[in-house]
Amino acid sequence: MDPLPLLGWALLHLFLVASYTQAEDQICTQIGDPANPQLVKDGDIVLGGLFSFHTNWVERKKTYMEKPKGKNDKNLQLAFQAMLFAIEEINNSSDLLPGVSLGYKIYDTCGSIARSVKVTLALVNGNKMVASPSKACTSPSNVQAIIGETSSSPCTAIATVMGPFHIPLISHFATCACLSNKIKYPSFLRTIPSDYYQSRALAQLVKHFGWTWVGAVRSNEDYGNNGMATFIETAQKLGICVEYSVSFFRTDPSDKIQKIINTIKASTSKVIVTFLSHMDLDILLHELSGHNLTGYQWVGTEAWIFDSKTAEGDVNHILDGAIGLSIPKANVTGLKEFMLDVRPLNSSNADLFTEFWETLFSCNFKPLKSTENYRTCTGKEDINKVENSFTDMSLMPIFNNVYKGVYAVANALHKIMSCNKSCNKNMQLDPYTILQHIKGSNFKTKEGDHVYFNENGDPAAMYEIINWQPGENGTVDFVTVGLYDATLPTDRQMNLYNKTIIWMQNSLEVPLSVCSKKCPPGTRKVLLKGKPVCCYDCIRCAEGEISNSTDSVTCVRCPPESWSNDRRDACIKKKAEFLSYDEIMGILLTVASLFGTTTTSLVAFIFYRYRKTPLVRANNSELSFLLLFSLTLCFLCSLTFIGRPSEWSCMLRHTAFGITFVLCISCVLGKTIVVLMAFKATLPGRNVMKWFGPAQQRLSVLGFTFVQVIICILWLTISPPFPTKNFKEYKDKIILECALGSSVGFWSVLGYIGLLAMLCFFCAFLARKLPDNFNEAKFITFSMLIFCAVWITFIPAYVSSPGKFSVAVEIFAILASTFGLLTCIFIPKCYVMLLKPEKNTKKHIMGKGQSK
Repeated sequence: MDPLPLLGWALLHLFLVASYTQAEDQICTQIGDPANPQLVKDGDIVLGGLFSFHTNWVERKKTYMEKPKGKNDKNLQLAFQAMLFAIEEINNSSDLLPGVSLGYKIYDTCGSIARSVKVTLALVNGNKMVASPSKACTSPSNVQAIIGETSSSPCTAIATVMGPFHIPLISHFATCACLSNKIKYPSFLRTIPSDYYQSRALAQLVKHFGWTWVGAVRSNEDYGNNGMATFIETAQKLGICVEYSVSFFRTDPSDKIQKIINTIKASTSKVIVTFLSHMDLDILLHELSGHNLTGYQWVGTEAWIFDSKTAEGDVNHILDGAIGLSIPKANVTGLKEFMLDVRPLNSSNADLFTEFWETLFSCNFKPLKSTENYRTCTGKEDINKVENSFTDMSLMPIFNNVYKGVYAVANALHKIMSCNKSCNKNMQLDPYTILQHIKGSNFKTKEGDHVYFNENGDPAAMYEIINWQPGENGTVDFVTVGLYDATLPTDRQMNLYNKTIIWMQNSLEVPLSVCSKKCPPGTRKVLLKGKPVCCYDCIRCAEGEISNSTDSVTCVRCPPESWSNDRRDACIKKKAEFLSYDEIMGILLTVASLFGTTTTSLVAFIFYRYRKTPLVRANNSELSFLLLFSLTLCFLCSLTFIGRPSEWSCMLRHTAFGITFVLCISCVLGKTIVVLMAFKATLPGRNVMKWFGPAQQRLSVLGFTFVQVIICILWLTISPPFPTKNFKEYKDKIILECALGSSVGFWSVLGYIGLLAMLCFFCAFLARKLPDNFNEAKFITFSMLIFCAVWITFIPAYVSSPGKFSVAVEIFAILASTFGLLTCIFIPKCYVMLLKPEKNTKKHIMGKGQSK
């Protein structure tokens, strides 16, 4: 440990010992004037009372020849009477503290922190002018508990001083949440809820009405600073921004208040949340009156929202439509009559009675030499005929809090003194024991109010939501429009009644106070650089994204099968696109396919009709009919490409196309080989036709086709085509198509067809110089040229065509190549059989007729 502090403590100890030795036989005299109570009554047990009979000093000349006189507070000065009423009621009760009388010592703190501490010490230590150090340094407290003070700042000072002595201090109107700290203020309790709850209730009230951009004005003291700090913290969590937060105290110079007025004028928020005492608000209203600052929605706390004096002082109707929280209404039977019967004060404190009576009836017992029109008091005025702030019992909830505080002490004493029919008066009362019993209080008053304290010395939090509404003759009615109960779950704490709320400037429409208007569905918020989170721009969601709520922070991308609508507030199912029979392109291709099938059937019928003619017999009628059958299949297989793709249609369309085309090309190849072999066989010494007779022709067609069947089987076995949804081609459409599965299988099928086509073309090219009258090879060559041209063109067209157009390109290639084969190979023969029958003779076919 550092030796310097030890040395300091040792020197201090020696100094105190020396001082005590010197003063052992001396008399100690109190410095300054004694602090005398305003009201005193003896009793077996004495309670202390601290109330602000006066709140601020009246302006006077600095003669230094007289003590300052206070300016009374017309509203709160009656609060001490609730304490007197409760004590009188308890003393007259046979059930609570029977045989024990309660006394009181009540002081006027004048709203001063310094005076509050001074009179508190006077309550605890007594108020003796002279004390002898030779007597014991310790003595029991003069009071067992203290009721008061009214404001939070004096209570913090008093509770700090009284905390180490564990003397209970029960306040009826100090709401600062800081006083719930039992480490700093272990002996403090209160019968009014903490601002911890009121601040959160205010934030929820502001949020309920959609105000996200507010101003804040507070008293520069514990009540205002702590209450506003909690409100701002809660408001930020609820998405509420505070544009400005300013503070002042009623004694501040006018230029500071002017700065606050300038801040309000320059602001854009239309809602002002206040944590002001009614005294500070009076000063602010006086300054605001000269600037015509109307059109603001004021939100207040219990300190002024139900204060009739504040309402009377608002001559310019600045606070019209104010809304806020207040202590729930209460009624104590007999209290009003007791308060208005002020004549007993005349016997206990003539000065207090005189001041009260003069203020109540606007008269004076002694004539004044002034210009004011005051009449002389007679002392016989009828209080029942007076209607002013004294007879207005709107502060009954505060009086009830004083009443409950006195009863909490009495119930604790009742338990400690083991009272039944009588109490143990000889018991030595310990402040700590009394404090613990008060903390454990759990009882109901005669009106049914449940009184108890939580671990922080606070009661249950419940507030009425008050709205200022215009009354008769320019007065203000405090209308209860809702209730806030902090004991309920969060979503049920605030309950607004179905009542009309009057807003600023007597409007029925809820005022708007936002930095930026709400972003509608279909947009998202983008924060502005350097601005609070409540200030933002609304940006429209991108294509394929939506926001279906107001003030959305982000846009949500639609699922793959959906797309955003034009308003960007909902995802709609994408239109499935495929080549269908209902659209024009599908209809035209279907008609072309059926036309080709019909034409092929007609050609087959003609060939069958003329099957015994030399022209049909000379062209290998068996292969011709097989070729016509395969061409019919080629026309029909194009129909499998039209319609919604399915698993079976995807596998069928490509395999049927591949097999039927190979069958077709195999027949053409067989016919070409037959032509070649037929003319080569006419050369001397050659008999090749025996190697390529009808049986070999059938086997060749079957063999070529079987190879394609094997390729298709392998394709379907390893990785077959399957239906798929293409989301990439179009943003707002789904392309239903058939995936190839194995691209190697697909191109193998096409490649094999191309190989046979090239072989057929080569054989036909070799037979190009055969006799003109039987030169079928020329037509086959031309048909193969068309076939190859179509499919060579198909490849780039197929790859580059989007969606259903690639399917149309493939169908077009199938139909074009099939029509090419049908037209080049069979139409000339039909022409001869139908229109030139003279050429359909063996003589003409053998080239013995007239040649070109």
